[in-house]
Amino acid sequence: MGLTTAVAVALPLSLPARAAAGRFPSSPKQRNQDMNSIITKDGTEIFYKDWGSGQPIVFHHGWPLSGDDWDAQMLFFLHHGYRVIAHDRRGHGRSSQVSGGHDMDHYAADVAALAAHLDLRDAIHVGHSTGGGEATRYVARHGVGRVAKLVLMSAVPPLMVKTPGNPGGLPIEVFDGLRDALAANRAKFYRDLSSGPFYGFNRPDAKAVPSVVDNWWRQGMMGAANAHYDGIKAFSETDFTDDLKAIDVPTLVMHGDDDQIVPIADSAPLSAKLLKHATLKIYKGYPHGMLTVNADVINRDMLAFFRS
Repeated sequence: MGLTTAVAVALPLSLPARAAAGRFPSSPKQRNQDMNSIITKDGTEIFYKDWGSGQPIVFHHGWPLSGDDWDAQMLFFLHHGYRVIAHDRRGHGRSSQVSGGHDMDHYAADVAALAAHLDLRDAIHVGHSTGGGEATRYVARHGVGRVAKLVLMSAVPPLMVKTPGNPGGLPIEVFDGLRDALAANRAKFYRDLSSGPFYGFNRPDAKAVPSVVDNWWRQGMMGAANAHYDGIKAFSETDFTDDLKAIDVPTLVMHGDDDQIVPIADSAPLSAKLLKHATLKIYKGYPHGMLTVNADVINRDMLAFFRS
């Protein structure tokens, strides 16, 4: 038996033959149908999870994470009769690691493509941190007729960076430092961030939860370094003032007063003032990652808002 014949026996179906036989997807269209993903107009594949039935809740994750960061909320609201959906932003998680489009306009357009694909109506959108910016821009520019309510949790709007018009913002040097740390050693930077200020584990009386830190690090390292690098500009320098003014659905603004990532003084109260129908809820001592370490309280309060 010659080498060619032996290989043919050992591998009876070539890759194209296996695709033709239906053993795995043969085209991007079939692949995204099988893998719960969509292809946007610019060719970016956006992965999403879609569980259950009932009124849809769309969860927008923070930087540099993925839809997995919403596990505690996805399970909770699934068991309360909602349809729960979470996507991975372009360049994050299981979505395409593309070279461009890492800005809020593209992020919001990707969500619009997903909402159209799933034909979402009467949807509730929940955004954490950078995802709060994404949800804000989506609801303001694409959500008319599709959105029932909005939740902004530890969210970046109205504007994070310090400017003449936003004197309470953080200096640009803070964000330059994030970029430098990411470029120098992304794995170390993500470990330091998640084991320290993100969850408030650097506070004197705090007890770090290694599994939470590991899960944050896992999600971050799944994504693309270029998307995360460019994403720092997107979340820090995008001004959402006009978006907030345009939103007319009931909005719950939730923020911890010990948030070391998105300081409360220049975020939640200002957003609540710009929104037409806002409810501001401030949590004493809660950190930026309160959706995970304070999920019991956060989930209960969101459920009450959804049912109101």
